Amino acid sequence: MTASQQHQRDDSIPYDLIGIGIGPFNLSLAALSDAAPDLRTLFLDAKPAFSWHPGLLMEGTVLQVPFLADLVTMADPTSRWSYLNYLREHDRMFPFFFSERFHIPRREYDHYCRWVAGHLPSCRFDARVTELEWEEDEGVFAVTYHSAGGTDTDTGTGTDTRTGTGTDAGTGTGTGTGTGTVFRVRARQVVLGVGTLPLVPEPLRPLLTPGEPDRRVLHSADYRTHRDHLAALPDVTVIGAGQSGAEVALDLLRRQDGTGAGGPYVRWLARTPAFAPMEYSKIGLEHFTPDYIRYFRALPEERRERLVREQWQLYKGISEETLAEIHDELYERTIGGTEPRAALHPGVVVERAERAGDSGDSGASYVLTCRHTEQDEVFEIRTSAIVSATGYAAARPDFLDPLAKLIDWDEKGRYRIDAEYRVALDPRVTGVLYVQNAELHTHGVGAPDLTLGAWRAATILNAAAGRRVLRLPERAAWTTFGSPDRA
Repeated sequence: MTASQQHQRDDSIPYDLIGIGIGPFNLSLAALSDAAPDLRTLFLDAKPAFSWHPGLLMEGTVLQVPFLADLVTMADPTSRWSYLNYLREHDRMFPFFFSERFHIPRREYDHYCRWVAGHLPSCRFDARVTELEWEEDEGVFAVTYHSAGGTDTDTGTGTDTRTGTGTDAGTGTGTGTGTGTVFRVRARQVVLGVGTLPLVPEPLRPLLTPGEPDRRVLHSADYRTHRDHLAALPDVTVIGAGQSGAEVALDLLRRQDGTGAGGPYVRWLARTPAFAPMEYSKIGLEHFTPDYIRYFRALPEERRERLVREQWQLYKGISEETLAEIHDELYERTIGGTEPRAALHPGVVVERAERAGDSGDSGASYVLTCRHTEQDEVFEIRTSAIVSATGYAAARPDFLDPLAKLIDWDEKGRYRIDAEYRVALDPRVTGVLYVQNAELHTHGVGAPDLTLGAWRAATILNAAAGRRVLRLPERAAWTTFGSPDRA
């Protein structure tokens, strides 16, 4: 261990910055912090090791952003933690060059992030944060976390951080609890990167059975774990018109053997009026620039709310390639006049879901009561299994409870966030709390997108260091989003 690594791991001294959650966004901040060696940082995550949406890492799936949107390149292309250097370190530069890829496999992106996380001494896994407090006398945040000593605490839902309760163990020390050890560390600044939680429509929630090994109602975050079981059922319904829903539907279609017997009947429902491609024009992509963030932040709140709803194709659409592959699969199924064992239903809302008892060899089945939004007609669907590919939503972690009264929440219980991703706090709090990927309502559609991940992390790094560690562009878009008089 080098002297700098030992310095990083000395918990008795307050850190300059502690990150809670190690998903791609906080991992980006951890990697970029190499450019500020005098900044003492620590990043904590409950998982035993880095993992990124493990339930959706199917073969053949690719990122929806180019490889340059890695952890560091868009802010610091000289960083040793770039994707290109990852390829070099794994002797894959020539194969990558010959493959002529711009969009890389998801499985390789996950492996790349694992490589970075495994080499950064500031990243500490098996560290489930249970409390975040403000110590006014000391002027620092106190972070209590629990280490299970190697026990796998991943729930398989794709979230970055688990919550619970813990015991105060004192600064820089660990106390055994019988099931693990509780630690307490301090920092002048904290950045929340706890990710988002799988979002399941209310009618489906009573049907979820997380503890069952052969689940038939689940979120797409857990699809890969249960895909073989689902593919053996006679009928599977996929709900959701985003990329995840499309990939699950495509994977199930590919499980059909083309004879009309093997594999499940695939039904795909979506509340959107169409299975629409993601906006991917060169000018359209300028919505994922700092320029658009500045424009969006200056708008009145009600206009921001409306824009986020209207711009769903910017961040919730499906890649044209995936839509084409689904069409090709259906085309193959209809050669010779055969009816495809699939149905696509846009403009449909699920209003009620219930068990329908035993359906013979297929086991338990379900009845969905649906409404077609344009025709205003109600109909029922009977299915053997349901995959809810209905996205993710930010949630307030339990460990924030001790700090909640010191946070200046908006009228809808969300963070108030400034241009440098600081959360508005009570004036008594002299420390700084930042957030990543919880600012859709204040910063716009780029919040969950990997394209802006390194830029946002660099913005936070500069703010946390109190100086310009990394130079960021003054202008990144050709588009003038607002009035020319204000530009």
